[in-house]
Amino acid sequence: MEPGPLVLVSAVEPGGRVWLERAAPEPLDDLVLERFAIAARLLARPGAVAAPHLADPALVELVLGERAAAEDRARALVLLGLAAGKPVRVVAVGTGDGRDPGAAAVALMARGGAFPAARVAVVGEVAAVVVQPREGTDAVVSALRSALADRARERSATGTVRVGVGDPVDGLEARRSWLQARLAERFAGPGAEPVIVHEELGSRTLLAEIPPERLRAQPDVRALDELAATPAGAADVATLEAFCRTGSLRQAAVLLHRHHSSVAGRLAHVEDALGWRLDDPGDRFRAHLALLARRLAARG
Repeated sequence: MEPGPLVLVSAVEPGGRVWLERAAPEPLDDLVLERFAIAARLLARPGAVAAPHLADPALVELVLGERAAAEDRARALVLLGLAAGKPVRVVAVGTGDGRDPGAAAVALMARGGAFPAARVAVVGEVAAVVVQPREGTDAVVSALRSALADRARERSATGTVRVGVGDPVDGLEARRSWLQARLAERFAGPGAEPVIVHEELGSRTLLAEIPPERLRAQPDVRALDELAATPAGAADVATLEAFCRTGSLRQAAVLLHRHHSSVAGRLAHVEDALGWRLDDPGDRFRAHLALLARRLAARG
């Protein structure tokens, strides 16, 4: 009997879906389907306006660069369709699976639904998003977290997108928000903490001043790397991340979509492998600090 056609489906709110049907899978099917879903979602939205889009990278780099004069920054903001006199917030989007960060950023901002005035450009290995939402800059963080939560529920996985959010600033001060967003993105962890807001980091930003090679050489970080390299180690480290974030075995299980007994078993394995006792406040702090240092070392 001939095999049936391959059908990939993606949800489109409210209550709709799009699908891609073909005889055999192709390498870019997931990307094609995601772009299709974004377009459908935008067209279906009542009163839809201009969508987030990839902008001229030269203009975005001018807005975010170090040496441009104020008048050049103002002109670049206007050419990007943004108001030079209104506050902006810059978001850094990174990916851990080789995906195009620009495409991931456009997909994320479109999914959030609150970012018609969002301009995206790839800068180095991350995407820079200059956001000037109608509802005010405080709406950015909640919309991003909601968008990533929706994405996780649709795919039954948290994905590999990392997001850092800079502080709200005047349009001409966008570079400061960009540097803060880049710093925050280094702290972000897919699944456990996919969105990190710079102003919420507080004293943790001091860790970012430690050279990455020194962080990588720290014994606790090396022990986590060695554990992650074992067959089940990556899942063990992800479980430890979730536990350190939530502070609760049951809440970590909810975050990971696993039974709490499975989470308890993985945490017991972590304790045996690393010699930590996670019911001890000192060891929990040590574990959390080592996890943060490991993230920073990986994105130095």
